[in-house]
Amino acid sequence: MKIHDRPGFPNPARIRIVLAEKGLDAQFEFVPVDLIGAEHKQPDFLAKNPSGVLPVLELDDGTFISESTAITEYLDNLDGKPTLTGRTPREKALIHMMQRRAEADVLDPVGLYFHHATPGLGDALQAFKSPEWQGRAEMGQREAEKARAGMKYFNDVLADQDFLAGDAFSMADITLFAGLMFADAAGLGVPAEHGALLQWRERVAQLPSVKNRSGQTFLPFDLKRMGF
Repeated sequence: MKIHDRPGFPNPARIRIVLAEKGLDAQFEFVPVDLIGAEHKQPDFLAKNPSGVLPVLELDDGTFISESTAITEYLDNLDGKPTLTGRTPREKALIHMMQRRAEADVLDPVGLYFHHATPGLGDALQAFKSPEWQGRAEMGQREAEKARAGMKYFNDVLADQDFLAGDAFSMADITLFAGLMFADAAGLGVPAEHGALLQWRERVAQLPSVKNRSGQTFLPFDLKRMGF
């Protein structure tokens, strides 16, 4: 099986954490995709995922599965012992609810802020963005405020429990962790007053599954290193 991705970016990081959590790393071949060069917007990649986004899971029978939530569901249930997506109806409902909130209230608005209010990922990708997106700083700032409101919400949640859906680490925590990774890279760090959220992130960063094979925590991509 193969994972088509680019290390260091939020959604690929989500799936790499899932693979590590489930002990599946060795069963997959990682196929690098030149995201900066817009390889994911070219016909060969679009044949795998018409949405043109990373990551994509390629099964041995030629099936392609995209969307991080769907890939996580597949990987978590391969052994018949789901640990990240819930076992009971109640667990599944809570995890999926919080997972969606992590996307809608942090990860997605950070992405919109990144595209509207920062240099983005460079010239190669500009051809694939609508012209009206460029330079709309006001919209970008609105999305930044939405992301900050999301951080406050999750800080309040985590003041009363260890993880987003209760007592156990789940898909929802992975999504929020990746969203905050993206926020750091985009210049939207977690405010210092959100102590519960910061403590939760530190705990998650130390989980074995959130560290790469060399033992270093997944780091946000660096805009300066990328030339921006």
